[in-house]
Amino acid sequence: MISASPSRTLSTGKFSSKPFSPNLSKTYQQKYTYTKTPAENGGHAVIRALVFDLDGTIVQFSIDYMAVRAEAIQALRELGIPSSLLSMNEPIFDGMKRAELYLKNNGESQERIEQVRRTVYSIADKHEMNAAKLTSLTPGALDALRALKEDGLKLGIFTLNGRLSVDYVLNRFQLKQFFDSIITRDEAPALKPDPAHLSAVLKELRVRPEETAVVGDTVRDMKSARALGALAIGITTGLADEKALRRAGAEHIIDALTELPQLIRCLNQS
Repeated sequence: MISASPSRTLSTGKFSSKPFSPNLSKTYQQKYTYTKTPAENGGHAVIRALVFDLDGTIVQFSIDYMAVRAEAIQALRELGIPSSLLSMNEPIFDGMKRAELYLKNNGESQERIEQVRRTVYSIADKHEMNAAKLTSLTPGALDALRALKEDGLKLGIFTLNGRLSVDYVLNRFQLKQFFDSIITRDEAPALKPDPAHLSAVLKELRVRPEETAVVGDTVRDMKSARALGALAIGITTGLADEKALRRAGAEHIIDALTELPQLIRCLNQS
């Protein structure tokens, strides 16, 4: 099921000659009133690129996040980071960022600050690689990616996962061929929702934010898109539900990747 934001209007007219879902065109025509100019579609130009989150969107990692947090917090404590800066109730990268700021504010060397990041990333890499061996492909992902590439779209990934597990999973499922840019946490100048992460992908894709749709299952993904002015498409195959994705700025919601190609065709129709 595709759900569009009430404030966004799409244009009527013919869909692609390669309908991805036989009932999708009818569903859109019944539910929405469309305008004819994609550039006027909520301020967005024709979508030329899609940037995906990975875990929870394209693949389903089976990571024990509580185990990752517990191990990372213990390691950071041993490095002298106060327990008050660390929490089991949030992503470990948030605690890592606070730990780095704490060291910087206390005049610690850059080497010491980088030690914190290396420690956390090493722990995350270990758990991610263990999970990568059991990772499954999100239903319909392969067909959706193939259809999007056939439609001439540029595809990218921005992910908090590390390069080791990302390459392993993409090679395992033969997905790397579909992507023109892949920025993991290891290459990102800053981690999403900081817009620098998404910006790095757009730079490699050579597209503007308004020509881009971001597809993800987390609040971070939606916030990243909105921060740069890209179209935010939430998918309910991962961590966040529709309500949370909407609150974070999702303009469209899909329940499966199989819905995505036709949604983009509808948005781009003239």
